Parts: sequence; C-alpha cells; structure tokens
Amino acid sequence: MSGERVGGIGLQVFGHYVPRKMLTVMGLEGLILVLCIYLALALNSGVLAGAAAPGSVFTMDVLAAALLSLMAMSLLGLYDGPPAGRVLTVLARLALALGLALGLIALVAAIQPGWLPGPDAVAAGFAFALVGLGAERIAFNKVADSAAWKPKILVLGTGTRAASVGQTPYGELPYRVLGFMPPNGVSRQGVPDDQVLTLAEGQRLADFVQEHRVDEIVAAVRDRRGGLPMDELLQCRLAGVAVTDVSRFFERERGQIRLESVNASSLIFGDGFRQDRFRGAVKRAFDLCTSTALFVVSLPVMLAAAAAIKLDSPGPVFYRQERVGRGGSEFRIYKFRSMRQDAEKDGVARWAQTEDDRVTRVGKVIRLLRIDELPQVFNVLKGEMSFVGPRPERPCFVKDLGEQIPYFHSRHSIRPGITGWAQVRYPYGASVEDGYEKLQYDLYYVKNHTLFLDILILIETVKVCLLGRGAR
Repeated sequence: MSGERVGGIGLQVFGHYVPRKMLTVMGLEGLILVLCIYLALALNSGVLAGAAAPGSVFTMDVLAAALLSLMAMSLLGLYDGPPAGRVLTVLARLALALGLALGLIALVAAIQPGWLPGPDAVAAGFAFALVGLGAERIAFNKVADSAAWKPKILVLGTGTRAASVGQTPYGELPYRVLGFMPPNGVSRQGVPDDQVLTLAEGQRLADFVQEHRVDEIVAAVRDRRGGLPMDELLQCRLAGVAVTDVSRFFERERGQIRLESVNASSLIFGDGFRQDRFRGAVKRAFDLCTSTALFVVSLPVMLAAAAAIKLDSPGPVFYRQERVGRGGSEFRIYKFRSMRQDAEKDGVARWAQTEDDRVTRVGKVIRLLRIDELPQVFNVLKGEMSFVGPRPERPCFVKDLGEQIPYFHSRHSIRPGITGWAQVRYPYGASVEDGYEKLQYDLYYVKNHTLFLDILILIETVKVCLLGRGAR
C-alpha cells in the first residue's frame, strides 16, 4: 500500500483520499480490539495462570477477528461522522456492531472448527472492548474537535470558489479557515468582509504564515497568470507549509472534482484517468467474481421479490429500459418492476420523485432495500455494465444533461455500474441540479478508480442498504 501525506488532513491511498482522522480512529480501535481479544483468549486458555499458550491463540486469527469488528463498525456508520456523540448512543451503536461481528465470527467458527478457541472467549474480549472503545471515543472526540487539533487553512482568493472552501453540506469542517486573502490586492465579492485578510505594509506572505501558524495554503484564484505570488508561495512550501490548488483540495476533502474549478487542460495534463488494459482486466475479473457471488447469495431474495411483485400488481416482474453505457452506446437494463405498469402511459420520461405515487407497495420496499437493482447482475455478466461505476442514465436525460452540464459525457469513458461513488455519496438524483452535483463525484471516480476504491464503494453500498439512505 502506498500513501502520500496531503496537507496534514488526508492521505492518498492507492489514488483515493482517506481522512487522517478516520484512519487514526480506526488504528486506535483496531489496537484496542486486538488487545482485548488477546486478553480474553489468554484468560480462557490459562496463559496468565502459567499454562502454555496454544499456537492457535496468538496468531493472525486475532487480527482477523479485529478486522471483522472494524468492518461491522464501519457498516453501521461509526466512521461517517464525529468519533463520538452522546455516551449512551455511542455505546449502543458500538454494542450493536460488536454483536454483529460476534455473529460473523461464530459463523466462521462453525464452518471452520478450531478457528479461535470459540465465540465465548471472543465475546468476553468484546465486553472488554466495549468499555475500552467507549472511553476512547469520548476522549478522542474531545481532543479531535478542539480548535487546536484542526489544521489551519489560509485561502488565497475571495471569489465564489474561495468561499466554497469554507462551506460544507456535511456539518462541521475538519479544518479551520483562518481567512481569505486577495493575492493581487483585488477583492472579489464572494466572502464576508470580516473574513478578508490583508498583509501589513512591508509584510511578506511567508511571515504572515509563520506568525499565524498556517498549516496549508489553498490557491483559489481563477486566473493564475499574475494572480499568485509564486516566489512567496515557494518560500512557504520550502518552509514546510503545504500549498494546494483548490481543485485538488476538493478532491481530497469532498471526494469530488468541482466543475467550477476545473478546465479541459487540467483534465488532459493532470494525473489520473488511467484506462490501461491491465486495469481493465482486473476490473472485469472483479466484476465477474462479485456479480456471480451476489447472484448466488441473493437468488432466494430475488425469487421472493419476483413472487411479491406478481401478487401485488398486474404487469411483468422485470422492467427493461434503454440506458446509455460506455462510449455512448445504448443497452437495455434489467430491474425488478417497482412502479405501476402505466407509470409513463403518456410516453413522457420523468425523474423519480420522493413519495412518487407511481411506486407500488412492494416497489417501496424493494427500492428502499435496493432489491430492484439486483437483476442488473445480468448486465454485468454480459459486459454492458460494471459492478461499480457511474449510474447509467436514459438517453433522453443524457441528451438534456449533456447540453447543460460541461464534461457530462466524460462519465461514459468507462462502463456504468450497479453502484458507484456518486450513488453512495449523494442522494438520488432527480433534476439537472442533482445531475450537476453527481457528475462531480463521477468525475472523481473516473479519474481515481482502482480496485481499492471499488471495495470501499461496495462497503459503503452495504451501509446505504442497511440504513436505507437515498431511496426513492
């Protein structure tokens, strides 16, 4: 695994930006889990009483049990937001996650006898871990949310792009914006006047940065030619202060490529957007293995859904619709029918809406749990779709969105997917505005897609299905 330090806020792992705070919390909690399981197994085997340790107790099995626990905690959203909230809420979610992990461990132990001394001993370790994790979350939350812990950001620029650095739809920012500085002395109206900073007469940018202990400078100037003090920025960089372009900053912090901060040259000459044969072969092999496994596991669910659809409303079980795939080619997608048969009886294509009255009773359930998407495994096996990729849209919507949103057709450079980065990061899209927002996530995926990112998206997809987010 290769990693790159980014501005003290995130790490780039296999081309994908991962928040350092999340990695820190997971590392601490992984260590706590290993120590607690280790202690419980040692007590169970009598090691602490002087007995010899059996070889199976202190092996990679302990690490595997800890990893299963971290995965269960991730699936229940324990790494989505702040490390802690109310004490009882945190403990309840931790207990639920550890209970889920214990069930998985018991299942593995039943399939492979001898894997760890038994679920009873691991359960004791989880009881220790519940106390340790609860204390760690509360303590870490107090430290991590303090202003002193958050990196301090200075934004060069005062326009709308600069202002967006200090805004977030996700709640509290993981960094502090010290202020906005017009690098060429011209202040555009995009930020409040009380947040505009200026250098004192004779003061250099490097001196200002050192005085205020700035951790990172974000350049958010639309025209760089003559608009940035390059020599002074170089001094800051040589002094150890990170200097980041606003486009890369949003990639790291939001997992998206902001359309207002990008142009054709940055897409052409920047890194990413690799579509080599080896990468394609790995992705195709991953698609075939994952889709086959999903088909086998979900076959009983699909049979039950088909029977329920047939009994609930007249019409076919499956719904077929033209969608746009790789290279702009059209194909027919398969889904379980979740709407009335006459949902578009006038022939006019419509976006699905919240509380759409065209959705049947069974349709509401299978949409909420994403069961209606399962037949798309056949599209993946046929090579028309990938398991992970941009959502395939209808040709009429592609035409409208392509005319109104720049670079929209770049999402068709790879196969569309059953799930994707935009699907797990943004609610269901039902307008041109939603299409604009989702494209920013799709561009990020097209640029940075790797097997590592695909696995992360699959984990996020399971989480979305468990928590029922974004369904319409």
